[in-house]
Amino acid sequence: MLNNRGFNLWADNYDKTVQVSEDNNLYPFAGYKKILNTIFNETMQKTNSDVLDIGFGTGVLTSKLYENGHRIDGLDFSSGMISIAKSKMPKANLIEWDILNGLPLALKRNKYDSIVSTYTLHHLTDEEKVSFIKGLIPLLNEDGKILIGDIAFNTREDLTSCREENINHWDEDEYYFVNDEFNSSLNNNCRCEIHQISHCGGIFILSRK
Repeated sequence: MLNNRGFNLWADNYDKTVQVSEDNNLYPFAGYKKILNTIFNETMQKTNSDVLDIGFGTGVLTSKLYENGHRIDGLDFSSGMISIAKSKMPKANLIEWDILNGLPLALKRNKYDSIVSTYTLHHLTDEEKVSFIKGLIPLLNEDGKILIGDIAFNTREDLTSCREENINHWDEDEYYFVNDEFNSSLNNNCRCEIHQISHCGGIFILSRK
């Protein structure tokens, strides 16, 4: 797993790295554009809404929401990424923060129409993911949604197959979503829709029960 210094060094080339993987339908970013477009379109169902983006990176997704009038709070642990994103969203509330520490106290008082996260939560263990997401549910407005796009597999067997095919550049320090296991772990806390987009990428749409 890259630390924040690693992400700072990677910031300028991050989007190019993603594009190469996405264009060639390769792990880890196969389906990336469709995943972001789906989350964008879902969030755009409301106008001028309140959005929290967890791990906004260079602002590829959030800047488009910002341009369309949505109010943005965002968390990211890379100052390099934040600098790039701020140039696109000068009036957004962008906070340097490591989600291993949970959520900043100031944000826990807020309510959101959409909480989005793309390619960030795989840095948390499976147990940490579930705990973190449970903490997000109270931040939703009554009809709000949590929209997660990330590296994901339908089953543990699918994950293992992908790992074997990509063993030379598989990141052993990342913890990818396994759809059936994740759905089971959250079953009593929220509604969960799962959409597998590519062989290694999917979307989770979570809402209050």
